[in-house]
Amino acid sequence: MGLILSGLLILAEKKILNYGECRISINGGDKELTVQGGSSLLSLLAENNIFIPSACGGRGSCAYCKVSVDEGGGSIGPVEEPYLSPEEHKNNVRLSCQVKVKNDIRIRVPKELFSVRKFSGRLIHKKPLTHDIVELRIELTDPSEINFVAGQYIQLESAEYKGNDSVMRAYSISSPPSDKNHIELIIRLVPGGICTTWVFEHLNEGQQVTFSGPYGEFSLSETRAPMICIAGGSGMAPIWSIIRDMLDKKNVRTAHYFFGALTRNDLFYVDELRKIDQDNQWFTYIPALSREPDGSDWSGEKGLITDVVARHFPDTSQHESYLCGSPGMIDACLKVLANGGIPEEKIFYDKFA
Repeated sequence: MGLILSGLLILAEKKILNYGECRISINGGDKELTVQGGSSLLSLLAENNIFIPSACGGRGSCAYCKVSVDEGGGSIGPVEEPYLSPEEHKNNVRLSCQVKVKNDIRIRVPKELFSVRKFSGRLIHKKPLTHDIVELRIELTDPSEINFVAGQYIQLESAEYKGNDSVMRAYSISSPPSDKNHIELIIRLVPGGICTTWVFEHLNEGQQVTFSGPYGEFSLSETRAPMICIAGGSGMAPIWSIIRDMLDKKNVRTAHYFFGALTRNDLFYVDELRKIDQDNQWFTYIPALSREPDGSDWSGEKGLITDVVARHFPDTSQHESYLCGSPGMIDACLKVLANGGIPEEKIFYDKFA
């Protein structure tokens, strides 16, 4: 996913200085922690099973581990300064990996993070979907069940390999919530990416994997408004989870799913989606190819996915839209949907790099 928020600090820090016991007060006293001072706020929260998303291992380069520090956080340092907007300054937002706990501290974090857990599992299935996308199926072992909402994501931890440290990266869950003993992920290879290279070149079926989750607020609303879903590449993951959840729950809310790809070789789950289309009047699957070679016998939609959506829905004012893809794709879709009259608050999306 893409994205959008990812990662989690799991490496223990060496506590060089002894600041004694410190109290971390969370959300106005809803939760209180007594910790040994001297480490970062991010690592101390993780040690107490409160997992704040982070993609860089606490090095201050991803800016995903933001929390509000109302008291006791010290001054803002040069590492985090570039990542904080004026509005975030006003609201006492900090990078938790850069806040050293030296005394009592008061912070605010989203309540949903209290339900995030660390999981272990076994990779039982690694299936190529395209030349640069694979599907992983992980059987949970400790704990053996996960509860999540279709659309949420996890943070997968890579193992060390060839001089690369372990890192955490965010991937949307593609399996339906009804399968509590497994999770499925759809992962695209990012050239030079530490975690995706590990997945493609070093991770094998039967290996143990660890991850934390679930995270995120991307999910299906409770309205009955007709849906326009748009995705590309591994952005398929949360939409695929949502569609299968709708099937499980017999949710017959009207949904059109536009999936953009370069060529026919970049499509996947075509047979599965076409069968859902054929068997369910409420669902329509519309794949579109933007670079299919001339002379191809492809009879489906061609062109940029935004142009295809605009042709099918010049008026989007009565719809809700669910998007997942690259920042460029998301931004282009937002313009098209807005031009069709859809209110901004009715567009839900996961944007990933």
